[in-house]
Amino acid sequence: MQRLLLRWAINALALYLVIGIGLLGGVQAEDTTAVGILLLALIFGLVNALIRPILKLLTCPFILLTLGLFTIVINAFMLWLTGLIGAEFGMAITFDSIWWLVGASLLISIVSSVLTMFLREEMNGR
Repeated sequence: MQRLLLRWAINALALYLVIGIGLLGGVQAEDTTAVGILLLALIFGLVNALIRPILKLLTCPFILLTLGLFTIVINAFMLWLTGLIGAEFGMAITFDSIWWLVGASLLISIVSSVLTMFLREEMNGR
């Protein structure tokens, strides 16, 4: 349970950096309140937990062929899908272009990876 809450907090912080404070100018969200960011982080976590493994399995040849770079496309698709699902709840994420989408997904991945690295012991329940 602690790991799940930490993962949710990490996703929320990463989304807040990209969406909440507008670190990337070409990314906008309808709801940038704390509750809105937390709900978007929940949607993002569910999308990553449920759909991402299936996509990685289906696109395994592309991932191998591109030496893992195709995961950037998968990450961008997961963020786009989060914005699409969030729109149904009044928390849409919009991107000015595909490059803003890719940049936002890269930034979220970097922030998430760095925070996970620092919180590794807490994530493992030690």
